[in-house]
Amino acid sequence: MVYTPGSEEGLPSAAHQRLLQMRGGAGKSSLFTSDLSVNEFLLVREAGFDPLGLVMGSSIYHIGLQISGFYQNQEMEVLTQAMYHARELAMTRMEEEADVLSADGIVGVRLTVNRYSWGESLAEFMAIGTAIKHRQGEHYRTPDNRPFTSDLNGQDFWTLLRAGYRPVSMVMGTCVYHVAHQGLLKSLGQMGRNVEMPNYTQALYDARELALSRMQAEAEAEQAEGIVGAQVHESSHGWGSHVIEYFALGTAIKSIAEDHSIPAPTLTLPLTG
Repeated sequence: MVYTPGSEEGLPSAAHQRLLQMRGGAGKSSLFTSDLSVNEFLLVREAGFDPLGLVMGSSIYHIGLQISGFYQNQEMEVLTQAMYHARELAMTRMEEEADVLSADGIVGVRLTVNRYSWGESLAEFMAIGTAIKHRQGEHYRTPDNRPFTSDLNGQDFWTLLRAGYRPVSMVMGTCVYHVAHQGLLKSLGQMGRNVEMPNYTQALYDARELALSRMQAEAEAEQAEGIVGAQVHESSHGWGSHVIEYFALGTAIKSIAEDHSIPAPTLTLPLTG
């Protein structure tokens, strides 16, 4: 699904109606929804943005089948593509909801994968976050006019802006990899010994590097200066112990000021003991 600014192609009618009600009009005042905490809400406001509403996108995706060599380390390219495409569908629909609210961006984005008992090869990919808009009308959308996306929380978002940087886009990279099984003779030869398992080491190393390099390529395409908050998650998603997805995720940022004044750290002590 290709993102088109202003498109509502992927939105169900219920979502469109909910978003229009939040916008207000016809004698009704606007009403925002948000998953921001109280502190996050206040800091987003302090940064000059107003929350507009909770936005989300969903895709239930059938994940295809790929057979791997039992004794072979290899990327499962069919599965990699499925995981990538399903997340992109969910992200695009979330951005379309933000467009309906005329948002500049989305903060606190979370991506989840859920499986259901009624579909062994099905998984729901979901993206959810809070759409925000700059109060003074400053332009914060991406070069191709998408709302910016970020998995930063409200505190980190405020700190980033105050230091003269802005989020451009959530960037991600994924790699589904088959880790080869080890032969019986080799396993017997290693019994009782401290020894590196080079087959497993190389497989996991390769898979992580592929995921990280793809995340980095997305940031380069967004003309970002760097990525903050990068994480690498791993999960088998029910494929079995020798097939693992490595999913790299972070927020690409760029500078919006020549002088980067970093706020001094302050000490905070809890009163609860």
